[in-house]
Amino acid sequence: MALDDSSLSAKNGRTSLLDNGEDFEMLDDDCNDDEPPPLEDAGGGKRKEEGDKPGSDSGPEDTSSPEEEWLDILSNGLLKKKVLEAGEGRDSRPQRGQNVKINLKTFLRCGALVGDQRELSFTLGDGDVIQVLDLTVQLMEKGEKALIHTDAKYAYGPHGSHEPKVPPNTDLSLEVDLLEVTDGPDLELLPPPERITLADCKREKGNFYYQRGDYAYAVNSYSIALKIIDSSSKVDITPEEENILMDVKVKCLNNMAASQLKLEHHDAVLKSCSAALALQPENIKAMYRMGKVLALQGEYQEANQILRKALKLEPVNKTIHAELSKLAKKTAEQRGAEQALYKKMLGNPATVTTEKRQPKNSWSLSWKWLFGATAVAIGGVALSVVLAARS
Repeated sequence: MALDDSSLSAKNGRTSLLDNGEDFEMLDDDCNDDEPPPLEDAGGGKRKEEGDKPGSDSGPEDTSSPEEEWLDILSNGLLKKKVLEAGEGRDSRPQRGQNVKINLKTFLRCGALVGDQRELSFTLGDGDVIQVLDLTVQLMEKGEKALIHTDAKYAYGPHGSHEPKVPPNTDLSLEVDLLEVTDGPDLELLPPPERITLADCKREKGNFYYQRGDYAYAVNSYSIALKIIDSSSKVDITPEEENILMDVKVKCLNNMAASQLKLEHHDAVLKSCSAALALQPENIKAMYRMGKVLALQGEYQEANQILRKALKLEPVNKTIHAELSKLAKKTAEQRGAEQALYKKMLGNPATVTTEKRQPKNSWSLSWKWLFGATAVAIGGVALSVVLAARS
């Protein structure tokens, strides 16, 4: 479903300290994106007959259907699908990566209609729409009409939505007609302007997910954008278009690093930052995040070097100053801990000094005893000689 992130960005008031082309700041840096689980066969349904009435705007069709007519897609009771009108057969089902066109009605579970979108197009599996549609449309046949009941977690979650107007944590009923299934664009033959537009669209979707706190989905969108940019092309591209693509790529890498940092995937952050710096060696955001992660991993010397390099490029950047201050404190704490450890290993220095002096005193006493013993022995021998002479 088409989602608009402009209102959310304005509400949060987030702006970039370093690059106006990216939609979130560095000061705030503090579900996985795997493929969805295997889905079961959706089963059949009644064929559309002449004279059937369309769903009423006052509520979705057939909400009182027997339980056995519903497919529990994820086997957890939170996402169910019922075929209202069967389509053209299993072979007409869309695959991930294909483009689909649907009619979509969105109802609150009380039956109130909050959205009616006609001929909504999206790429299946790319995260362009709410998760419930990515999970269920791939189970539909072309021409099929289905009713879907979904938990809030697969719809608009704790944030809700402005358009359609859905309150936070709200379960929904969706009425979906699958109108059309077409193959996605051939990236090798895609004209550069269209490639740039498509990649930037995926990047903006990633920014939308980042602003909502859905960091794994953000990573997925940025990864798709990078795939579009990096795919081989059989179409000539101008230097100007190449520069635009590289600029979008660096933004995707930086924003993906920010999302990975939120997910605490530190090695992935370093990889993304390294890729960005390979394209723009003086990119401040990539240097900052790399320094931050190196500090988190205890690599204080390397972190200090790269953060100071970034600060040299932008001396007034408060975020980098703050990170360097934290790093100095951590370095001091580490040095203090190391000194305490060395003292513990080597013992008290005063004791060591005493022990070093002890051998000299011992030798001095030994010589005194030796001279005394010798004198006594000589005296004893002399006395024995004298007594023997007298005898």
